[in-house]
Amino acid sequence: MSNSSEQVWRSAYLHPGPWDQAFPPLSMVDLFEGSAKAHPEAPLLDFLGRKYSYGETMDGANRVACGLKALGYGPGDRIGLFLPNVPHYVAAYYGILKLGATVVNFSPLYTVDELSQQVADSGTKLLFTISASALLPTALKVLDASHLERLVVGSVAGALPGAKSLFYRLFRGSEVTKKPDDKRITAFSALIHNDGICDAPKLDPENDLALIQYTGGTTGTPKGAMLTHQNLSANARQVARLDPGVGEQTDRVMGVLPFFHVFANTCVLNRTVVTGGEIVMLPRFNAKQTLAALRRTRPTALPGVPTMYQALLDTPGMAKSDFESVRFCISGGAPLAAELKARFEEATGSRLVEGYGLSESSGVVSCNPYEAFNKPGTIGQPIQGTRLRLVDKEDPSKDVPPGEPGELIVAGPQIMRGYWNRPDADAGVFVIEAQGNRWLRTGDVAVIEEDGFVRIVDRLKDMIAVGGFKVFPSQIEAVLYHHPAIKEALVIGMPDSYHGEMPRAYVTLHDDATDTGEAIKAWLNPQLGKHERVDDVVVRLSLPKTMIGKLSRKDLLAEVLPQ
Repeated sequence: MSNSSEQVWRSAYLHPGPWDQAFPPLSMVDLFEGSAKAHPEAPLLDFLGRKYSYGETMDGANRVACGLKALGYGPGDRIGLFLPNVPHYVAAYYGILKLGATVVNFSPLYTVDELSQQVADSGTKLLFTISASALLPTALKVLDASHLERLVVGSVAGALPGAKSLFYRLFRGSEVTKKPDDKRITAFSALIHNDGICDAPKLDPENDLALIQYTGGTTGTPKGAMLTHQNLSANARQVARLDPGVGEQTDRVMGVLPFFHVFANTCVLNRTVVTGGEIVMLPRFNAKQTLAALRRTRPTALPGVPTMYQALLDTPGMAKSDFESVRFCISGGAPLAAELKARFEEATGSRLVEGYGLSESSGVVSCNPYEAFNKPGTIGQPIQGTRLRLVDKEDPSKDVPPGEPGELIVAGPQIMRGYWNRPDADAGVFVIEAQGNRWLRTGDVAVIEEDGFVRIVDRLKDMIAVGGFKVFPSQIEAVLYHHPAIKEALVIGMPDSYHGEMPRAYVTLHDDATDTGEAIKAWLNPQLGKHERVDDVVVRLSLPKTMIGKLSRKDLLAEVLPQ
């Protein structure tokens, strides 16, 4: 393979430091403990005003590791996190890794069926959650209906400052589900009731699996991306080096992106630990609460998805002064509209830069420079140690001519080992060169412009990007087909000014059916995760088909979104 499509960005590299940086093998445990031992008294987490130091968090992680070991868990076991942004997540995450076990991230938005499927696929044995009514009942149903052995249940009230904890207990009882008296259920407080001193295994950063992160890959079936300790630690170090002021300025990151998502896992949690910075953690994104936290804590960075920045702009009372401390905002998870970027920067005075990555790349592949030239509508340039190339969509062994669009393929220390138990999927997603180099096919079609910036122009996937979440039409269609009136169904992504895209269903009905689109929508949405819910169900007399009679999503898109 030639490297013609790489030469442009290599000759015009704008990120701080040279592109060809090495990232020596480093376990996530050594990354975390290195920062914790360097400044144990420094704050790592600010959770609604309750601060947790590096030393305190490391102690919690050690206790989690020892508690899990006492229950019989150890290296190689898969242990799940079904949690919002709470301090329990951080202690459990690093504690599982110290045990030599593998973290499996699960979205708190998952339905019982979605969680059950991924618990089964990953072989997860134990699941961490909290006593929130939005989570614990779902986890309990999965415990009863799967091979899951145990739940560890934390209390949100216990993680809050005293006054807020009392308020939570008195006034928000409806949001809490009581932990059942069941030998399969362990309180988080009981798990960590030990001295935190126990033998830990020696880790092999390049081979030991740290995280299984579910993704759709290049098809609509969720698959577990296998990320090693080195994949995650390298990407955290790569992202930290994007900041020209790293190590010289205060590093306080607003943590409102969900930690179960690979974007936040790398760009908020692990990257901040690398720098010894502080995370201002909120349980979930709420525009008013985020603005209040901005005023109270004066963070230096605000990573988010485009819908978050739009919501902040739409919030009454937002002032430019709220963002005086924010040096940059990093947008990912979905395309950032140039108009939104311009309006946000004008309203806040903060730099808003767009980046790009995948679960398969531990989070980040490329980004616009934080301080140098910034190009709206592009994903910037590759981060240090990362190679990008454009290849022929039909024959990925061939590079495309300079200036022409091609499928984006990437290589670097952050690229996953492969998909969990899916060698068939690995064969379709990796390009292996004769000398053994592995390139990940992204499924996205891009161009590399003359100034070295990369622009995504199309995608090979049917995936719909809803506010940073991946939604797969085939999964919604599968639910639709359970409705007795529906004969055919297609789901496509429709442009949406707030979410970027929203799923919309188009259906045909059996001859004697009289159901309306509104009625079908009311039946459908409660069965879906919150980010999967459709904005409309359109009943039609027919749906487009290919010459062999297969329903054609491509032709439907062409009908409803004419160019």
